[in-house]
Amino acid sequence: MNRSDDPSTLDEDRPLLDLLKDYPMQEAHTGFYDQAVVRATHEGSRRQRNRWLMTGFGSAVAAGLVLAFVSAVFLDAPTAPEADIPGVTMALAEPHTVNLVFSSNEALDRATLTVSLPDGVELVGFPGQREISWQTSLVVGKNLLPLKLIALTPTGGIVLARLEHGDRDRTFRLRIQIS
Repeated sequence: MNRSDDPSTLDEDRPLLDLLKDYPMQEAHTGFYDQAVVRATHEGSRRQRNRWLMTGFGSAVAAGLVLAFVSAVFLDAPTAPEADIPGVTMALAEPHTVNLVFSSNEALDRATLTVSLPDGVELVGFPGQREISWQTSLVVGKNLLPLKLIALTPTGGIVLARLEHGDRDRTFRLRIQIS
């Protein structure tokens, strides 16, 4: 039994219903209720989709926030031994976003960034290219570079990201393992 079927509830609501009679309300146009239901279900699905996208993005950032900090504008640190190279694990044939973060204490205009990929790993949108270069500018602070990679073979290898500005350069390494 719902609320409107209960006679005692109707008696309680009578004063409110009488007041509402003094306020005219337009009739809903044809299709209003159908549109309202469609809009309500669409909003719910969009919120659900956005929640999953944000969860996925958060996971990708947490899993892929790999590192590559240029502190104090290209410190000359010794090359890391093979075991100290950070890495990520990717599934074969599934795109995976790896985030490189470059931190700079000064703005850098027209820096050249070159990404070199191992055999069997591609940057989505650049099929068949093992080396991609472009000019970019860095702002003071952290600069995020998301790389959407896809593994085409189970080999894996090392991704190199080389940042050059003027006579300074720095190379970052990331180990890619394929599961």
